[in-house]
Amino acid sequence: MNRIDPHTLAPPPDLAPAVPAVEVLSAEKTYPNGTQALLPVDLSIAEGEFVTLLGPSGCGKSTLLKMVAGMLEPSDGRLLVWRRPVAQLHESSYKMSFVFQSPTLMPWASVRTNVRLPLDLAGVPRKEADARVMESLELVGLEKFADALPRALSGGMQMRVSIARGLVTQPDLLLMDEPFGALDEITRHKLDADLLELWRKKKLTVIFVTHSIHEAVFLSSRVVMMAARPGRVVEEFRIDEPYPRSADFMVTPEFARYAKQLQDSLLRASSTDEEAAR
Repeated sequence: MNRIDPHTLAPPPDLAPAVPAVEVLSAEKTYPNGTQALLPVDLSIAEGEFVTLLGPSGCGKSTLLKMVAGMLEPSDGRLLVWRRPVAQLHESSYKMSFVFQSPTLMPWASVRTNVRLPLDLAGVPRKEADARVMESLELVGLEKFADALPRALSGGMQMRVSIARGLVTQPDLLLMDEPFGALDEITRHKLDADLLELWRKKKLTVIFVTHSIHEAVFLSSRVVMMAARPGRVVEEFRIDEPYPRSADFMVTPEFARYAKQLQDSLLRASSTDEEAAR
């Protein structure tokens, strides 16, 4: 793994953490059939960071994200969220939300009802829940579509509904598993820009999975490169550029330099996968 001076990985001063938001401590995953999905992973994510997991298919990005979320148990090692085991997060004041690859909306229910679902499950009183739903819809620019059904919305708008549902619980940690991968480039770039605005406005910690080098450079404060067979972290890159970032950033020499670094790293990670498969 490419070693980096830990000081270069620190977030900007305005994001300086009191404690790590996420700690992955030699966590690994082997399935019952013997498939080793992840070698031991060590990773620390500070409060306020926007960390992207990048790598070829099958490298364990989604597996690692689901382990952080508590959806998968590690075979060995530990995962801590604000210094607590994931299963004990509910005992703290911190909250976590997960946004999936597809919107996973209830087609028969209105946008309002879809977004309110986590609050209904948590027993939040309807008046408070409805107020928080409208706040979340305003954050993603869909307050005028609260009573629409999902089928009346475009793919990008449905993804906004899914993000609003993730935000309605007022999370501190937002986990996103390639949420914009199925969208056209124009919609994807718009949602990327909107996501950065939400991240800054709500002071979130974000772990984001993507296959897109350009998306990783545009969004991230740090990119973690993974390789497969079995999955593991091989390199890390600090994207040391100021926020807010606009579309203009994507045509700068600095952006091209970061993209080239990630492209070369991805090629190395893919080559490692091919060698392991022989």
